[in-house]
Amino acid sequence: MIKKLKEVIQEAREKKVAVGHFNISNIEALWAIFNAAKSLNVPVIIGVSEGERDFIGVKEVAALVKTIREDNNYPIYLNADHTYSFERVKEAIDAGYDSVIFDGAKLSFGENVAIAKQCVEYARNCGREVLIEGELGYIGQSSKVLDAIPEGVDLSEKSLTDPQMAKKFVLETGVDMLAPAVGNFHGMLRGGVDPKLNIERIKEISDSTGVPLVLHGGSGNSEDDFKGAIANGMCIIHINTEIRVAFKEGLEKSLADNPDEVAPYKILKPAEQAVQDLVVKKLKEFNNL
Repeated sequence: MIKKLKEVIQEAREKKVAVGHFNISNIEALWAIFNAAKSLNVPVIIGVSEGERDFIGVKEVAALVKTIREDNNYPIYLNADHTYSFERVKEAIDAGYDSVIFDGAKLSFGENVAIAKQCVEYARNCGREVLIEGELGYIGQSSKVLDAIPEGVDLSEKSLTDPQMAKKFVLETGVDMLAPAVGNFHGMLRGGVDPKLNIERIKEISDSTGVPLVLHGGSGNSEDDFKGAIANGMCIIHINTEIRVAFKEGLEKSLADNPDEVAPYKILKPAEQAVQDLVVKKLKEFNNL
């Protein structure tokens, strides 16, 4: 019997490890992530943003993940990453996703609470267990290589998620998990290393809310940052930009090395392998392997 995602997250929290969450835009990345997780025998979450799931197909990606889970009896789960409206949260729940994040970080606190609460109520009454994640604190919106910290993102201590506001948000909405702003941001700086996370703030938010925390924008963060974050309450870590970079570089090398190849599955194999190698490395860091 495959464990529910909620159990997997709770176990990670108790063991002081984190579940890896990796975004995909195509089936090659899906196989790469699954094969990486399977090689280490650790659970894994597949993430799809609104744009990514529109590209693959909202229901189609749910069917793919469900098939891999059932055929292999393996703890692989599907999360509807950054979802900006109740309608799209409902769409993902109806399509069979295991979890959904409602991202109201750019809304007022009151609006964010109201819609997140609506999402929680719909999930609780959908007839199966679906986890709802809320977001408090703006960290940008696009997973790409950046020349500077994204516009609108402020990494100063005063702009990070406030522990008491986080507690209020969790109590008023009933969300299962929270994605805070703790010095993280979407995308990664071109130099490859992002500014350090505020580990003390992570601990304060974890202590005040009592719910599992989720680190978004993990691409570009150091292994030391991951270890500190996990030790202080981060239970899921999101990686997307680094996946995209690995895929692109693998594909570019494949095309350069095999200019006469026309079979897509042969051209794409090195890109898939590049993603798999990256995911193995990240999963080892997240799981202390």
